[in-house]
Amino acid sequence: RGILKMIEDEKYCIDILNQLKAVKNAISTVEGKILKNHLQACVKDALTDSNNFDDKVDELLKTLKR
Repeated sequence: RGILKMIEDEKYCIDILNQLKAVKNAISTVEGKILKNHLQACVKDALTDSNNFDDKVDELLKTLKR
């Protein structure tokens, strides 16, 4: 909503772009933390079951390709 308001208020384009970049960086940081948690928990647990491991790897690869 904040960025949309900046656009509606016709704020300086560079300021809007800086806000968008900050949002993208924040999302990237969260993605990295979620990926790390997933690898440490779900994939680690799947190592004990080779079929489940393959499924988890496929699931992760599909997600990363999006």
